Amino acid sequence: MASTVSKVPQTFRKWVVQKISNKFREAAEVVTVNTPQIGPSEVLVKNKYVGINASDINFTAGRYDPTAKPPFDAGFEAVGEVVARGDSCNKLNLGQPVCYMANGAFAEYMVLKERHVFPVPATNPEFVTLLVSGLTAAISLDKVGEIKKGETVLVTAAAGGTGQFAVQAARNAGCHVIGTCSSDDKVQFLKDIGCDRPVNYKKENLNEVLKNEYPSGVDVVYESIGGDMFDTAVKNLAIKGRLIIIGYIAGYETSRGFPTSKVVATLPQRLLPKSASVRGFFLFGYVSDFPEYLNKLVDMYKAGTLKLNVDNGQRFESGPFKGVGSIPNAIEYLYSGKSMGKIVVDVDQQASKL
Repeated sequence: MASTVSKVPQTFRKWVVQKISNKFREAAEVVTVNTPQIGPSEVLVKNKYVGINASDINFTAGRYDPTAKPPFDAGFEAVGEVVARGDSCNKLNLGQPVCYMANGAFAEYMVLKERHVFPVPATNPEFVTLLVSGLTAAISLDKVGEIKKGETVLVTAAAGGTGQFAVQAARNAGCHVIGTCSSDDKVQFLKDIGCDRPVNYKKENLNEVLKNEYPSGVDVVYESIGGDMFDTAVKNLAIKGRLIIIGYIAGYETSRGFPTSKVVATLPQRLLPKSASVRGFFLFGYVSDFPEYLNKLVDMYKAGTLKLNVDNGQRFESGPFKGVGSIPNAIEYLYSGKSMGKIVVDVDQQASKL
C-alpha cells in the first residue's frame, strides 16, 4: 500500500540511453513509461528541476561503468516533491520538497528508497546546484585537498557549476583564490563571488600569470579541465602542493574520453622534489559524507554566505530550458562554453521540443 498527495499520472517521460555514444542526442531518447508501484520503503518524487553535468556524456559513453549495456536511464540529480510514499516510510512527508542524486534523474518522476532522498527547504533550482556540484567542491577540497587558511588555491573552470562552489569554499577557508574562466563577463562573476585573481585564459597566459605573480607556486589546485590546463597546474604546484582531479572535461567529447597531457610521462620527476601529489576525487566514493556537507551548504545558503548562480539557458538561442525534451539542448549549451554557474532544467514544464 502507498499514500499519495495527489493523483499520480499512469505514465511519465524519461530519457533512456539506447546506444553507447559521447553525444547525448545520439545516445538517448525520450520514452514514455508506466508509473511503477512503489514498495513499502520507497517514495515517488515528482521532479521539478534537474541538474546538467559535464559527465552526462561520460555516462552515455559508457565510461563510468563499461559493463553497463543499454538501455539504461540517464541523469544524476534532481529537486522535486514527494507525491507518494510506502507504508514503511516515516522520514519524509507527502508534499515535502526533497533532493536526490541517483541515475535516472532525467525524468518527470523517480522512484527511490526513502533513505536515498534528502529534505530541502523548497523546490527551488538553487538547491540542485548544491548536489553534485556543491558537494563535489565542498567534500573534495576538505577531505582530499586538505585546504588550510592562508594557502593559495587555483580553481579551473571557476565560473562553472562546481567551480563557483570551489571558489567560495576556498575563500571561506581563508585562502587566496585564483580562478580561470573564458570571458570578461565571467571575470566579473568571479569577482562577485570573492575570487581574488580571475584569469581570462583567452586574454592572459595562465602559466605566465602563475610564474610571475605566484613564484612560490600554488598549494591546492581544483582541476576539472585536463590537457594543457592540467599540465600548467602541475608545473606550478608549490612545495607539498596538492592537485585534485575532479574531471578532465577537455576530452569528454572525444572518442578517447580524455585529453593528451605532456607532463604525465614525467609526473614522478615533477612531484617528487616538491613532495607534491595528484589526487583523484569521485563524489560517490564519499556517500557517507553527503548528509553532513549538504546540511552545511543549505545552512550557508540560507545565511547568505554562499552565492549560487543558476543558468537556466537564458543565453541559449531558444531561451530557457523547459521540459524534459530540452535536456539535450542544455547539455550542448554546457559544452558551448557560454554557460555561467550551474545549468538547471525545469522539467515540470510540458511545452518542450525534442
